Amino acid sequence: MNRQRVCILGSTGSVGMSTLEVVQRHPDRYEVFALSAHRRVDELVAQCRQWRPRFAVLASADDALHAQRRLQSEGVRTEVLHGAAALVQLAEHTEVDSVMAAIVGAAGLAPCLAAARSGKRLLLANKEALVVGGRLFMDAVRSGGAALLPIDSEHSAIFQCLPDDRSAWAQRIDHIVLTASGGPFRTRDPESLHEVTPEQACAHPNWVMGPKISVDSATMMNKGLEVIEARWLFDLTPERIRVVLHPQSIIHSMVVCRDESVLAQMGTPDMKVPIAVGLAHPERVESGASRLDFLSLRALTFEPADHVRFPGLGLAYGALNSAEGATAVLNAANEVAVAAFLERRIRFTDIHRVNAHTVESVLPDPGEVTSLDGLLALDARSRRSAAQCVAECSR
Repeated sequence: MNRQRVCILGSTGSVGMSTLEVVQRHPDRYEVFALSAHRRVDELVAQCRQWRPRFAVLASADDALHAQRRLQSEGVRTEVLHGAAALVQLAEHTEVDSVMAAIVGAAGLAPCLAAARSGKRLLLANKEALVVGGRLFMDAVRSGGAALLPIDSEHSAIFQCLPDDRSAWAQRIDHIVLTASGGPFRTRDPESLHEVTPEQACAHPNWVMGPKISVDSATMMNKGLEVIEARWLFDLTPERIRVVLHPQSIIHSMVVCRDESVLAQMGTPDMKVPIAVGLAHPERVESGASRLDFLSLRALTFEPADHVRFPGLGLAYGALNSAEGATAVLNAANEVAVAAFLERRIRFTDIHRVNAHTVESVLPDPGEVTSLDGLLALDARSRRSAAQCVAECSR
């Protein structure tokens, strides 16, 4: 068996590290071809020391030079590149079979498009590629002949419940149900949320994630972005995508079929499962996740997703029903707002204020959604508007 050569974009984040754990279990199946990090030089050097990839990427030239010198001194022959262009170069590299897109935020859009246009097996953990890229990204997947495998646990669950023949999906699905844990503030008085600290917002009860995604889970914006992602992945109108709270995070999502039967994917809350599904599809391989013990489950409960407690969810549906490009505006605003909250420049409740104000203020031009340059320009314009709102909230 020829080993699958894997490029992991965002290898020092939680999804990237979980991907390496799965790969480590199957040295006969997978080879690490390239790794990337933003600024975590020490972590990336340690990964290169262990995995000996052909290439590695860091954001800045100085960091890349520093990492290159350290690796050379140890006899590690990894070539360290830098910058956004290097990510694109590796995503479309002719020797790469699979790309794990685990870069957080709109920065992942360009390499995701490159991988799609090059016909790679694309393991999509970067939801912003669809939230920002939408139609442009899906057109690239189709024209390039890429195999698109969703890695978000919810979208992987839906994917696993559907037949391999995508043309059969429309006849099978009545609607889908995305489950959400509700995060750390599911039962907290909404009036007290303005006092929330970054540490409290990042303390997710079920999942181990990076700070940005953890805050998004606390606001439920993460679920809102997943609704937008599902619209493109499964070609569904917004009203056919529903959200319920499921605090135990055991049922990862459900497909309600036209005959009213419900198909659900279950498992322990561990990202290694959807990663293994993406790497091996249509086969199944050991993931390293713990096995679900049904006898230890006291209950599986469900609650409505409260748009008063979690106003970002309603904002996401609103953007999805607005002019194309509004979801890109929302994503940019949210990235700016969450960064400001983590830096303690605004309050937790100001995140929604910044997001709502930016979506109302920035109107996408129809021409901006038809190209990568246009989307990046819209993203930049939205970030400037959001930054102004952050400054007002900080006063």
